[in-house]
Amino acid sequence: MENEEFEVTHSKLNMASYGFGSMSREFVQMAFNVLVFFYYEVEVGLNVWLIGLGLVLFAIYNAINDPLIGYLINRPFNFTKKWGRNKPWILIGGLPLGFCYFLVFNPPNVDAETGAWILFGWLILVTCLFDTFHSIFFVSFQSLFPDKFRSLKERRTTVGIQVILGIIGVALGAILPPLFYTYGDLESYVFQGFIVLVIALITMILGIPGFREDQGAIELYLASIHKEVKRESFYKTMKIAFKQKSFVAYITLYVMYWVIINSMQASLPFVVRYILKMPASATTFIMAGFLLGAMISVPFWVKIAQKTNDNRKIMLITSILMGVFIFPLIFVEDYLLVVICVFIWGLAQGGYWVMIFPCFSDVIDESVVLHEKREEGPYIGIQQFFGRLGFIIQVMSFTIAHELTGFNRAAETQTPLAIWGIHMHLALIPMICILLGAAVFWKMYDLKPDKVNENQLKIKQLKL
Repeated sequence: MENEEFEVTHSKLNMASYGFGSMSREFVQMAFNVLVFFYYEVEVGLNVWLIGLGLVLFAIYNAINDPLIGYLINRPFNFTKKWGRNKPWILIGGLPLGFCYFLVFNPPNVDAETGAWILFGWLILVTCLFDTFHSIFFVSFQSLFPDKFRSLKERRTTVGIQVILGIIGVALGAILPPLFYTYGDLESYVFQGFIVLVIALITMILGIPGFREDQGAIELYLASIHKEVKRESFYKTMKIAFKQKSFVAYITLYVMYWVIINSMQASLPFVVRYILKMPASATTFIMAGFLLGAMISVPFWVKIAQKTNDNRKIMLITSILMGVFIFPLIFVEDYLLVVICVFIWGLAQGGYWVMIFPCFSDVIDESVVLHEKREEGPYIGIQQFFGRLGFIIQVMSFTIAHELTGFNRAAETQTPLAIWGIHMHLALIPMICILLGAAVFWKMYDLKPDKVNENQLKIKQLKL
């Protein structure tokens, strides 16, 4: 094939298969949030400051790891012509994810006081191992999207399918583990780790057909590589990326999005155990409420996005609504009301998920026009690099909030101040962060419909 423009229309089955990759990733990612509760609570009992330090070191490793992997994956290899530039990496990163998760819940059998540094070292080892494979998978997986699905309509349709499967993955990741573990029973955590391993592997295998890259896209990529005399270094690529206003706006909102997600996920076990005073299985209906709200909203958001043809506007609306809808959780302490609040919050969350890939694809399209080459890998690596700031903010706010409010993990009943600390970490801090992110996005993100359409036309002219 010569370097001519090509058009490929993908079937709904192919789109759904691609979506199973998202389902597998979201499932493991959501279940992974049990980690903080597992290591902090009586199951392991590691000191909260050591956990905080360990997770910050993990986040720093993650921040360095992601962009370097993105830069590596963007280069051609011997297998690229036959297998594509993303599919091999997706499989290398995705298939071991479940096993890495399983290792998290098999720490050395030592006392939490005398063997604290051994547990600390294990925590860093398993989280960094998990993140290495996760980064390889996710950077490749997201890089595939703008290259495989090129038209705005196909991107939104694919995302509509992908988001529904992703939401199911998130819900299963939150619902299933608490059904298999019991507070204080270490073996039950190991068993739920095995269950997660099996499900993650099955869903990843179901995604393999959707990871296939179109031969036309592979040949265009290889042709563009041969034309390039010099590839920019990673640091030069990062510097170039941050001259792009739309990218800065997107990244800022992305960081704050992960603050709200990580904070809610890490806080939920504490809400169930210490505020609602219910068993771990009570998480099931809370996450079912979230699942129902998000799934109901996805078709609505897809339809609105197709009708308005304005990714920027929809992303801004959903981000503001996430901040507004989380507000009641600062005060609510009734189980049914928590379920209802999370359901309403899920309505906004569904919209964000619908928009995140199309918006980022618009950013990538603009970068292609500006620099006349495809740099999905480095851009996604940089995105993940700064996304980890959201995790660091969550870890530090978690640690500081619990220490300042006198949270006592050995006590079943917490003081009113300690309960307020849980509310702060659950909702108040995330609400402030997501609204700040929305304000920056509104001010700086300039990819309106006319500019998006113009960029897509230029890409066709550039044959990229």
